Amino acid sequence: MAVAAAAQSRTCDRACLESFVDQYMDALISHDPRKLSTTKGVKNTEDGVRLEPGDGFWRTAVAKGSYRLIVADPDAGQVAFLGTMLEGRAPMPKSVIIAFRLKIENRQLSEIENFVVRNNQAGANLEKLGSPNPAFLATASQRVSRAELVSVANMYLSGLEKNDGKRTAPFADDCQRIQNGSQTTNNAPGGGQMTQLVNGGSGALKQASPTAQINIAAMGCLDQVKLGYFNYIQRIRDRRILVVDRERGLVLAIAEMDEPAGQYATFHLADGREITAGPDYPRTIALFEIYKVEGGQIHRVEAAQHDIPYGMQSGWSSYEDGMSSRVRTQ
Repeated sequence: MAVAAAAQSRTCDRACLESFVDQYMDALISHDPRKLSTTKGVKNTEDGVRLEPGDGFWRTAVAKGSYRLIVADPDAGQVAFLGTMLEGRAPMPKSVIIAFRLKIENRQLSEIENFVVRNNQAGANLEKLGSPNPAFLATASQRVSRAELVSVANMYLSGLEKNDGKRTAPFADDCQRIQNGSQTTNNAPGGGQMTQLVNGGSGALKQASPTAQINIAAMGCLDQVKLGYFNYIQRIRDRRILVVDRERGLVLAIAEMDEPAGQYATFHLADGREITAGPDYPRTIALFEIYKVEGGQIHRVEAAQHDIPYGMQSGWSSYEDGMSSRVRTQ
């Protein structure tokens, strides 16, 4: 009985995991990692770079924003956050998108993985939304296995890699995607959507040739992938699906997306049309994406994304795993 009680005291349920989110953010704002309870060998990265706790964003975080989306995984002792914070000097700190993954062992932080999207417009757009779509916060109507949720999330990534329109994820009819605070599916026609960046990087989307103009952001999740528009994405690698919220049907996927450009920028869509799309230069985009899965289908996607040096890895994998498209779950 004493052993069972001791084990219970070390576990961290949803409330416990969510409390670590705020403890961590409060420590960031105070610029003091000593306010956190951490293991002796705690690992901390920012945008794929290993840093000591207290360095990087720890030095410049100013305040919490209002947008908060949390994925809690008591089974794995991990929690993820995607939202907004303020960074920089007074009197005009800038809004940033902050996403992080925390691993808790014996009620101490053992892993801290940070993404900071330093795009003031993206941060302002996400902040303007106020709160996530209610679907992310709702309890799943039917709790399914961890393996099923991981499989659906990985199908999403596989459908984008070398996208040919044949491999697709199980998208629901009402699927909607938000990337860096902007809606990138089911937009009204017009409004310059044909030149809007779809993949969330920092450059401008290279428009399809004049003979094949495509308003990709006006299409739904499934139709975009069935068209084969994202064929210029040649690898989605270093896939890690570590945080799974079975109670709410949420899955966090972290990966690197390679867009090599050059010969890969011109290709044929699933309907036979030839287009040129994607960046003008080799680019890797770091992905931090949360999927809402209900009834085996993806209903919502919330993503934080930013450019990193081409071929860069996450800082959490061996070189072989970092260059592989296979999914890892621990």
